[in-house]
Amino acid sequence: MNAQNIQTQSLISPTTFLNQKIPLTTQRLHSHKRFTTTVTINKRNRFNYSSRSKLSGIIRSCSVEEEKKGKQQRVVKRAYPFHEIEPKWQRFWEDHRTFRTPDEVDTSKPKFYVLDMFPYPSGAGLHVGHPLGYTATDIIARFKRMQGYNVLHPMGWDAFGLPAEQYAIETGTHPKITTLRNIDRFRAQLKSLGFSYDWDREISTTEPEYYKWTQWIFLQLLKRGLAYQAEVPVNWCPALGTVLANEEVVDGVSERGGHPVIRKPMRQWILKITAYADRLLEDLDDLDWPESIKEMQRNWIGRSEGAEIEFPVLDDDGQERDIKITVYTTRPDTIFGATYLVVAPEHFLLTSFVSTAQSTSVEDFKGLALRKSDLERTELQKEKTGVFSGCYAKNPANGEAIPIWVADYVLGSYGTGAIMAVPAHDTRDYEFASKYDIPNIWVVMPDDGSCCDSGKAYSGYGTITNSSNKTSGLDINGMSSKEATSKVIVWAEKTGNGKKKVNFKLRDWLFARQRYWGEPIPVIFLEDTAESIPLLENELPLTLPELDDFTPTGTGEPPLAKAVSWVKTTDRVSEKAARRETSTMPQWAGSCWYYLRFMDPRNSKVLVDKAKEKYWSPVDLYVGGAEHAVLHLLYSRFWHKFLYDIGVVSTKEPFKCVINQGIILGGVQCMAYKDRSGNFVSADLVDILDEYHQEIIPEEKVMKSGDSFVLKDNPNIRLIARAHKMSKSRGNVVNPDDVVSEYGADSLRLYEMFMGPFRDSKTWNSSGIEGVHRFLGRSWRLVVGSPLPDGTFKNGTVAIDEEPALEQLRSLHKCIAKVTEEIEGTRFNTGISAMMEFINAAYKWDNLPKSIIEAFVILLSPYAPHMAEELWYRLGHSNSLAYEPFPKANPAYLKESTVVLPVQINGKTRGAIQVEEGCSEDYAFGLASQDEKLSHYLDGKSIKKRIYVPGKILNVILDRQNAKVGLR
Repeated sequence: MNAQNIQTQSLISPTTFLNQKIPLTTQRLHSHKRFTTTVTINKRNRFNYSSRSKLSGIIRSCSVEEEKKGKQQRVVKRAYPFHEIEPKWQRFWEDHRTFRTPDEVDTSKPKFYVLDMFPYPSGAGLHVGHPLGYTATDIIARFKRMQGYNVLHPMGWDAFGLPAEQYAIETGTHPKITTLRNIDRFRAQLKSLGFSYDWDREISTTEPEYYKWTQWIFLQLLKRGLAYQAEVPVNWCPALGTVLANEEVVDGVSERGGHPVIRKPMRQWILKITAYADRLLEDLDDLDWPESIKEMQRNWIGRSEGAEIEFPVLDDDGQERDIKITVYTTRPDTIFGATYLVVAPEHFLLTSFVSTAQSTSVEDFKGLALRKSDLERTELQKEKTGVFSGCYAKNPANGEAIPIWVADYVLGSYGTGAIMAVPAHDTRDYEFASKYDIPNIWVVMPDDGSCCDSGKAYSGYGTITNSSNKTSGLDINGMSSKEATSKVIVWAEKTGNGKKKVNFKLRDWLFARQRYWGEPIPVIFLEDTAESIPLLENELPLTLPELDDFTPTGTGEPPLAKAVSWVKTTDRVSEKAARRETSTMPQWAGSCWYYLRFMDPRNSKVLVDKAKEKYWSPVDLYVGGAEHAVLHLLYSRFWHKFLYDIGVVSTKEPFKCVINQGIILGGVQCMAYKDRSGNFVSADLVDILDEYHQEIIPEEKVMKSGDSFVLKDNPNIRLIARAHKMSKSRGNVVNPDDVVSEYGADSLRLYEMFMGPFRDSKTWNSSGIEGVHRFLGRSWRLVVGSPLPDGTFKNGTVAIDEEPALEQLRSLHKCIAKVTEEIEGTRFNTGISAMMEFINAAYKWDNLPKSIIEAFVILLSPYAPHMAEELWYRLGHSNSLAYEPFPKANPAYLKESTVVLPVQINGKTRGAIQVEEGCSEDYAFGLASQDEKLSHYLDGKSIKKRIYVPGKILNVILDRQNAKVGLR
């Protein structure tokens, strides 16, 4: 592939590279009494070595013949000695603390803080999906070190939470024991992959030295009125004995265990995140984050402008009572179309106005509604249910009496917990009104003049109609929706019926869990008055007591209530008897600010040193899963802004750039349809009206046909092929330990980056890793030489101290430019393709200059650090290459190596030739003389002179005499 093709095709594709073949010959090397092994040997003698001792190319596999049983088995022949190299360099890095970021750094140098969303250390350990993001951040960390940056690249553990507590309940093992065991396993697995973390900065949210500062932040929030207690409806799971967050409840049951969840009021600690709603929204615009994440946060915050309007409740005689229901609406212009009110089942005024006749029905309905999660109640596709309260309210705009309903699609936590329902102009209201035969009145006419469609609601804007009342003094007929909205708000404020209001969907953060395994909340309650008293800062950390019984109390009290001697305490100031708070913080607490502690992890005096925070903030690159796009990132931003307000941090935002890596899916699973008779039916012929069942088809019975998968035995049967997220329940988890054992850590790292674009989801294919493993083997043999007959390699390299040729410099610098550009753009797969192109080119050279190969080894090192360190050592260097300068591309070598040179005969263009840029006149004329077309003009002619402008033109002036062509 020439340079031009590289430009247009963005380097070779993974498939092209992995499928390319080198001429091979097969020799039998040795025999064993049970096995006969064959290997492939490259026919081409790259460095003039004897072909007998020269193993090169790609060793795809060894064919093993089992003589006794006559079976064929496939064994993996190591393409290079990764099993020796990788442990060696991992020990070296650990012994020399190669990647340690000193506590005191040269602050005149630029910094780069690259961070992974730290993991929860589960008992299952890592699967191959986890290292995807970790490998990417490691490549960037290594790259930035080589560019002269001070790099902060730490790792820690988000280790409090419900899974460890549930495991403790099931097994009787203290969660601290299982947590530490899981951390040890995760750490060992991460180290086996060669990630360049600064392990001296390792932290865990379960360490008292760490959560002392989580508790300190809580006290600062409490001191400034941003932490408070209130009785609120919560997701209570009796089986788990704890409050669950909305995201931990799916279809009315707990995500973990599938236990029923009910809504019940409990006194809880709450953080006032809504106080920061405007800033959380406005500051999104300045962030270098994916637009999808920013939009999710905007929707979650849900800022809207509208009005609060009061509807007086009527008695049986139609007279106004002293009760008014306040509604929030974003469409005040539709007030004349309000034909009923809806209050949430948990509305605080409900019991004060519900009629006696309807009280039982309302109570029954409340019980049903409060068993649903907020998400279930507000989902658009869910059927809306409700019950009449038996009472009416007055629409202040027209004086009409309208019924008050209790419905589950209105939440007590949003707005005022009540809405004015306008079924003609709101889809949910229309569905509810249609179900319960409530009238609808059109008050907005579309601007396009379309007629009112009684079959659905019109929720758009337009011209107001049917909206005038002399008694109320409000007339908005003929106005646009925007004009009418403003006029209704002015009227409401003037008449005392309401006011302008900005509202948010964002709710204050429920910050308590009825669990044991979490950060204790540093508050006590006086026995005599129940007054809450925050602990003094010098009393921190408040540590968890040792408990043997973590099971739910059954009373709603948290498990910590069982630690009687710990719960009973004394207020140090008043010396009065008190009891400790027995709820703990949610798992989110420790992960809100951990990135700050990595800057200064052992400081016992302050959360983070001001000078260190000012230098390292903000995090330059934060990589993690899209599932944390809202809650974790929003909570972190809230805490960071609060810490900014109190002078702890110097930036308004914690994370400068956020990237979500794609998901690695398990291998493709093929399924076939069968009819009721048990016959296979092709997937493209399936009629959804008939009855079929699906059957999983083993991989060995499947083959690819075009873009589809079919049965090998019957290619007419097209199969369904799907890949799923890796999970133990599906049995599609691939353990990275197994991959490392068979192919090495560098191969795993390289494959995860080579599978496709970093941000895209992709499917794991075990055969794909063999291709990148062969590439590493080729790279190794290019530098080290062929293996000896026993499979081992000589020390040193075949690289020589020789000045590189122009062609070699061009190949190298094009590779440097592409790899640099693609690392900076997180397009790692095409960066690997560039290195594959280089290796292809290098195999054609007659010699291997040391300066060229040293630069290539540095390019390879962020991706395959173990191999690169070993090659660097063999090239004669005694120190790690971790801080060697990353090569820079020389623009002079990036230009095209050839140009098209027009050739004129006696001043008239007769053709063109392709020449090396800057070639000599004689060389250019020689090519012209050999050109089939041009030679007709030159044969038998003598040349008077040649006019040559390098890179522009060659003009040959012929002598009129008929003489034989010769060089001047």
